[in-house]
Amino acid sequence: MTERKPAGVGFETWIERQIREAQDRGEFEDLSGAGKPLSGLHAPHDELWWVKEKLRREEGTALPPTLLLRKEAAAAREAAGRASSEAEVRSILAEINARIEEAIRKPMSGPPLNLMPFDVEHVVAQWRARSATR
Repeated sequence: MTERKPAGVGFETWIERQIREAQDRGEFEDLSGAGKPLSGLHAPHDELWWVKEKLRREEGTALPPTLLLRKEAAAAREAAGRASSEAEVRSILAEINARIEEAIRKPMSGPPLNLMPFDVEHVVAQWRARSATR
């Protein structure tokens, strides 16, 4: 469909011709889902159904990069609390801190990051205190 619409031809006529020619070439045969009912026909109307379906299919996220990094930082903090060794705590924090520092140097799209790198020594001290009580 790289050809341009000829002058003097209506859009509807031009599009219908392209569809008919594609049908004649068999381009609509053997499509996935042919003969199957459309999913979600009986679900309540949702204007963004196709976005949600694409995200589900591609295992993506709809969060802006800054919010996603905040979520990952919270998950890293929890993972550091569950770590089995001090070295693991430091490794987890080093990885997320590097990503946070990169985002501070090169701002990401989305709402403001409002996130600072973790104080590794403070988190390690908290981990030690929790480990001593276990």
